[in-house]
Amino acid sequence: MKVEILQDKQALGRAAARAGADALRQALAEKPEAGVIVATGASQFEMLDALVQERGIAWPRVSIFHLDEYVGLPPSHPASFRNYLQTRLLARLPTPKAFVAIDGTADSIPDEISRLNGFITMHEIAVCFAGIGENCHLAFNDPPADFETRSPFILVNLDEACRRQQATEGWFPALDAVPRCAITMSMQQIAQSRKIILSVPDARKAAAVRATIEGPITQDSPASFLQTHADCTLYLDPHSASLLQHTERRGPWQGE
Repeated sequence: MKVEILQDKQALGRAAARAGADALRQALAEKPEAGVIVATGASQFEMLDALVQERGIAWPRVSIFHLDEYVGLPPSHPASFRNYLQTRLLARLPTPKAFVAIDGTADSIPDEISRLNGFITMHEIAVCFAGIGENCHLAFNDPPADFETRSPFILVNLDEACRRQQATEGWFPALDAVPRCAITMSMQQIAQSRKIILSVPDARKAAAVRATIEGPITQDSPASFLQTHADCTLYLDPHSASLLQHTERRGPWQGE
């Protein structure tokens, strides 16, 4: 895995967005259209702010997927990921070829998963922008994560650590208000992305960052699965990198 340690969140976001935009422009130079996956949450604020300012991306040729969504949460809810992406990304871009939204309020969740699976299997994903949770989850693949399923999207139960993070970040007024289930993109589907960019600021993510990069590949540290990926880069700040062995270094750093 490759690691870049930037001086602050803003520099982290700019570097991550620039790298992803370069990959997306290259993909669109090679083919008529491209797919991109975008994540949500506080870790993505600075990256998305920088991404919408990148020039030379033919967004009308891009299909956008998102990683996960709570089951039962309407898009009008402030914590809805559809609402998040509409406000922070889609409203600030030219209209993309498609935005494949996860409907966590669908009458039939199995049918919704089948619909999503049908869409994404028709697309090659040029770039996946994501983060890592405090419990080291990737998307809503909480530990112990399923590394084997080939279904692109799956229904999962959220563990308490994940739900607590959502409440602590202010998306919900209390732990009891956080939904217990979600639709998430699977680990195998995320790993099919040609390039994966992880934006992970803040000291509260430091243990998860260390487990992702320096620990063993284990279902108890889901993001460690990406150690097997051919093109995955983590963008960190000094706080999230504080438990790594080489924190004195800044800029591009190739992990052991």
